[in-house]
Amino acid sequence: MPIFGTARYFRRFSRDLPTRGKVRLVSGVAPLLSFVDTRPSAGRDACSAEHGRRSGDQWGPDVTESLIDLRALLVEREDFEGGMVGRLREGLAQGGPQVRALKDIIDTLTKRLAVAAPPQQKKIHLKLGVANYFLGHVRVAVDNLLKAEGPLAAFFLGQAHVTLGQSRQYAEDGADTTDHYDAAVKAFERAEKSGYAPQSVQLQRAGVLRLQGHLGESKTILAKLKDAAAHNAEYYYQEGALAEAEGDIPRAAKYFERAVELEPRHSAALFRLGFLNDQQGNDYEAIGYYERCLKYPPVGKGVLYNLGVLYEDNDMYDKAADCYRRLAKADPRDERAKLFVKDSEASLSMHYDPEDEQLSQANRVVLEIPITDFELSVRSRNCLKRMNIRTLGDLTRVTESQLLASKNFGETSLEEIKIIMNAKQLRIGQSLDQGQQYEFRYRPQQNLSPEEQATLNKPVSDLNLSVRARKCMNRLNIGTLGELVQRTADELLEAKNFGQTSLTEVRERLGQFNLKLRGD
Repeated sequence: MPIFGTARYFRRFSRDLPTRGKVRLVSGVAPLLSFVDTRPSAGRDACSAEHGRRSGDQWGPDVTESLIDLRALLVEREDFEGGMVGRLREGLAQGGPQVRALKDIIDTLTKRLAVAAPPQQKKIHLKLGVANYFLGHVRVAVDNLLKAEGPLAAFFLGQAHVTLGQSRQYAEDGADTTDHYDAAVKAFERAEKSGYAPQSVQLQRAGVLRLQGHLGESKTILAKLKDAAAHNAEYYYQEGALAEAEGDIPRAAKYFERAVELEPRHSAALFRLGFLNDQQGNDYEAIGYYERCLKYPPVGKGVLYNLGVLYEDNDMYDKAADCYRRLAKADPRDERAKLFVKDSEASLSMHYDPEDEQLSQANRVVLEIPITDFELSVRSRNCLKRMNIRTLGDLTRVTESQLLASKNFGETSLEEIKIIMNAKQLRIGQSLDQGQQYEFRYRPQQNLSPEEQATLNKPVSDLNLSVRARKCMNRLNIGTLGELVQRTADELLEAKNFGQTSLTEVRERLGQFNLKLRGD
């Protein structure tokens, strides 16, 4: 049943439209640099049941279905035509053995290429280009497709350039200076001129224009195709992507659902549905959509990043680690993936004690008790006010030396504070020793200019954080920049699934507003 066609969808999305933070990091569908055939098992049973998966080896081939002979398709036949692309993709969807078979076929074709005559070389380059594209070896695919000829070669060359344009956000170096979107447009033009289906080419052009920010031109193309493409899944996907770019999320979801109804294997539409569910906290639905993407190569980096984070949030650390290992293996240049592997593997040894959680909640209540609830001398009260200490929790975050360093605060005032703290089984500086494992609320600083206060009142979503960092903010109930800068680096690092990579990201984004974490 469509997820977004219900009142539940409109309630959730009308309350909190998704931020764009995650889009910057992992919203693209850029394929991996190499496709890894070891797939993680499906998520919770609820996900598998909802999306109608098989039990057992959910990503292996269906034993009741005969495997498509990829060798006959690519090796035994001299020509490779557009109709064979669908068969190739169906074959790869049958599971790991088919992926391994395709790798062997690529080796065979590469050997033939070395001894083939020039006319046959072009045909082999086409096969190698398409095969490598589906395995995620996009740059290898481009090299081969440039040496091939014909409408199919030009069309896949355009798709490969789009992929590289989307995946540029993951690159750790600036060696690639190609304008891949421009190259894609030129390739699609060649494909159409040489006889490729005009409707398919125009839909891809609309997508490239959208990615380039030319929403009006993209909309014009789609409007012209509306009647002719009424039963084309790619048309509905492009309409959905355009609606999402314009901020109309309900309309986007409707189009993505229609695309999947027409073509259940449309991985780009599946990814967007997973992403929209992910943004709104529908973890099981999001996991289901992302896992379906794994069946239909090429698998996007965004799929594995988002799925890994969701696995972590649902305490499936082994599956999360598997996603990140695949990313790191596929692209050795991806330092983020390597750090995520370390974080997720470290989480495998974590243990949870419900009694500790109950104790922690009780402590939070005590730590939030305001100082004004106690009888204090005027001297002590004024000193604490100057130091912006408002609760017992604040007193656990300072040392005795810091208190004594304050003007007019002496041993008498210190003893007065100790008596109060002892009565609540607390002590000054206690949280500093415990790694500050608690929450506290933001209180505006005094003597701020209107501009400074306005900056601190900005929502955390303005930082455009990645999903991992954003979910940490949600867990810590940090809603504004002012609340965030009251936190120290150690406090953030204590949060679940928040590591050094996320900390670096938060610091960089705060720096754009000339802000720092407390203690930096």
